[in-house]
Amino acid sequence: MDLNAGQRKAAFGLIVVLLVGLGVYLFVSSAKNGGHSPASATHSPAPQATRPATPAATPGPDSTAAAAPEDPDIYQWLPFTQAQLGSAAAVVTEFGDAYGTWSYSQDATSYVAAMHSLITSQLADVIEQGYSVPGVASQRSSKKQVSTGSALIDSIRAFGSSSITFVVTITERITATSGQSQISGQYAVTAVSSGSVWQVNDIELATAGNS
Repeated sequence: MDLNAGQRKAAFGLIVVLLVGLGVYLFVSSAKNGGHSPASATHSPAPQATRPATPAATPGPDSTAAAAPEDPDIYQWLPFTQAQLGSAAAVVTEFGDAYGTWSYSQDATSYVAAMHSLITSQLADVIEQGYSVPGVASQRSSKKQVSTGSALIDSIRAFGSSSITFVVTITERITATSGQSQISGQYAVTAVSSGSVWQVNDIELATAGNS
């Protein structure tokens, strides 16, 4: 069909509009496909600079706290050393064990001989005399008594430049024809030193003194 002049102009204008629209569409599509997306969508954020961890502060000693006081050396105030006290106590304990150990079959001399190195000669005479008292000796013999002694130091009562008096509990475990019994007594026992050697020179009931 032949178009008149007006129809041809209208058709030409429509074709121009279509071409322009097609060009715009192609341009926009090309921009979307070939263009760059925003950096925030295609790239991970640059890592932040990491600061090294600061170690936790360790609290130092309290500078305001007073230093703990040291235990005093009491031996600086005493006329004997710790070793000397130990030696004296050992002699007194051994003496107490021997003093409470005896048998009806022993005479005074053999009884005292067991503690000879632990006591002075003067005390040896006193103990021997006491062991030989007739009434006490006859009772031991008639009842066939045998005693085993043990000593325990309770305290120090007094001391001097060369002597220490201990309060000592001496226990006698006695076996006799009538059975067994136990007797305990508390004594004041004094040890004296002669050089490095300690010996017992006195024993009395604790209630009697010996200070």
